[in-house]
Amino acid sequence: MIAHFFAQLPALPVILPLLAAPLCVLLRHATLAWLTYCTVSLAVFGISLLLLVQVHVGIPISYAMGGWAPPVGIELRVDTLNAFVLVLVSGIAAVLGPYTRASVAAELPAERAYLFYALMLLTLCGLLGITITGDAFNLFVFLEISSLSSYALIALGTKRRALLAAFQYLVMGTIGGTFLLIGIGLLYIMTGTLNMADLAERLPAVADTRTVEAGLAFIVVGASIKLALFPLHAWLPDGYAYAPSAVSAFLAATATKVAAYVLIRFIYTVFGATYAFGQLPLGEILALLAVAAMLYGSLAAIFASDVKRLLAWSSVAQIGYIVLGVALATPAGLTAAILHMLNHGVIKGALFCAAGALFWRLHRSDLASLAGAARAMPWTSAAFLAAGLSLIGVPATAGFISKWYLLAALFEAQQGWLAAAVLISSLMAVIYIGRVAELLYLRPAPDNVPAPTEAPTAMLAATWTLVLVNIGLGLYSTPVVDVVRSAAASLTGGGA
Repeated sequence: MIAHFFAQLPALPVILPLLAAPLCVLLRHATLAWLTYCTVSLAVFGISLLLLVQVHVGIPISYAMGGWAPPVGIELRVDTLNAFVLVLVSGIAAVLGPYTRASVAAELPAERAYLFYALMLLTLCGLLGITITGDAFNLFVFLEISSLSSYALIALGTKRRALLAAFQYLVMGTIGGTFLLIGIGLLYIMTGTLNMADLAERLPAVADTRTVEAGLAFIVVGASIKLALFPLHAWLPDGYAYAPSAVSAFLAATATKVAAYVLIRFIYTVFGATYAFGQLPLGEILALLAVAAMLYGSLAAIFASDVKRLLAWSSVAQIGYIVLGVALATPAGLTAAILHMLNHGVIKGALFCAAGALFWRLHRSDLASLAGAARAMPWTSAAFLAAGLSLIGVPATAGFISKWYLLAALFEAQQGWLAAAVLISSLMAVIYIGRVAELLYLRPAPDNVPAPTEAPTAMLAATWTLVLVNIGLGLYSTPVVDVVRSAAASLTGGGA
């Protein structure tokens, strides 16, 4: 019985939230829907941890959906890389459970609350499905599930601009999804299979054709739109700025990381690094776009007048760090990229949670409204400052660890000028995080505005959980780095 249960583990991260989402709609009760979301997200997080332990100490897990063996049937395949991403996505969803209740109560009408949790579960299902599937077309299906529910979540924002932001995301997301689908279709034309492992075996025989090269180009561009890589980032600033606070925290911590996983999976597993970076100038293109993202995103964050928009532009810059590691096409570079996927997910989740807590009390998110808030909201302000220091890359924080590994990888690859871009972007982060810190701690509070009080305990608990994870990763990162190195080594050991 126990052995049978463990054999079904790969299917549960997708099935549980997929079944729970319509249950929330049927319940039509905010509290019951919230309890359903919390229970499912915690269960999926536990399952993801079990899967990570299994694949890290053993071999990849293959699960045939419906008993149809791959490549004919749809395969769920778990290795160290996607188990690691499963833990990140489900962990963020679980931590945000307590946070969502206070945030939703403040920002959404009570009659819509149960719909919010249903959409969150659908988004979670889509993101986890993208991560765990071994079938390229199935990946596209899960991408659409997560995208459509994300559009609706952003549209639930309190401001009218949220509708425009959701529409912009819908347009860009549809283009990105279409590009991915065209790329997958081109690969299917040439190989007759959609299973990713089978694709990796069949592609070398047709790798020199224009059709395969076009397929790679379409997939990279489509994934880059979902990733919000400069200059394909137009949907992200408004999407994060006008979404409900819990949605901003969840999407910023997970959605772009899953898109980065898609990019890594296709480049390193399906096409192979030798083909993608050897026969095509993909590495140079991605590196240049990554540098542009780091500098442009940081500059836009410096001049932002809204705290959520500032953090959104910062995400554009941080995505550049991830892509730069991917572009190096070395085990060290890929290790840094995967490590920053985790660290930035936790950092940005904490920052958006803190920003949401400030908004919960101040009812505004413009920077001017933060003046003197640290006196009335010391715990929230301290959480924002701690996560901000991690974003900058201060020692003893998660941000320092991934930037250290990225710089080491750049010097190992003799790319010192790219290391300079990383350092300049980090110094620019000092400026925009410093602006917020100055307002919180050094500026006097306006006399004509009632003094706020500290955020609810549930919001603080979620925010500080992520902050403490940041610090913990900074102080003792060895186990995580070992897992990431294992994942990177398995991907860079060979190619199509």
